[in-house]
Amino acid sequence: MHKDGYCEELGSLMPSARLEQRVAALEAEVAKLKSKLEERETSTPWWEQITGTFQHDPIYAHAMRLGQQYRQSLRSKSPRRRQP
Repeated sequence: MHKDGYCEELGSLMPSARLEQRVAALEAEVAKLKSKLEERETSTPWWEQITGTFQHDPIYAHAMRLGQQYRQSLRSKSPRRRQP
């Protein structure tokens, strides 16, 4: 770095104070992202959070039965695969 405050090692003529500010901002952003990532790793997945939500719900049970009936109706109509 020159005595006039420019940083030529990086191939630019950016004042070192401005560069230091940008690096500090980037470091703060990286720290925030790391924190969010750690929170996600330790939090319970959404599907585990909603487990049991529809327990003992007759409408949900009916919807599941209808879905099962529909899937079974597709199986009986599908053509059988031929063996080569």
